[in-house]
Amino acid sequence: MKQTINKSQFRDAFSRMDRGGQFSYEALGALFDYLESYEEDAGEEMELDVIAICCDWTEYDDLEELQADYSDIETMEDIEDNTQVIQCDNGHIIIQNY
Repeated sequence: MKQTINKSQFRDAFSRMDRGGQFSYEALGALFDYLESYEEDAGEEMELDVIAICCDWTEYDDLEELQADYSDIETMEDIEDNTQVIQCDNGHIIIQNY
């Protein structure tokens, strides 16, 4: 049995799991939109697994912060060549860890 959730419920799920500080408000909205689009493209529903999302995705304030974790990255194109990248409305970058 699966339950459809909206963006607000998605954000609330992170708070309930004590992961409210893992991503910014804008990043959670961008992640929700990305995952919802992925579901539509794949034609398959996903289960919400807050811990897995926290392990699989990381939010960075900017490219310089990202480069501290990935020293081989020089440009946004470099990171886009290696993994999924989500741009947030607040200018932050979310990447799927690799």
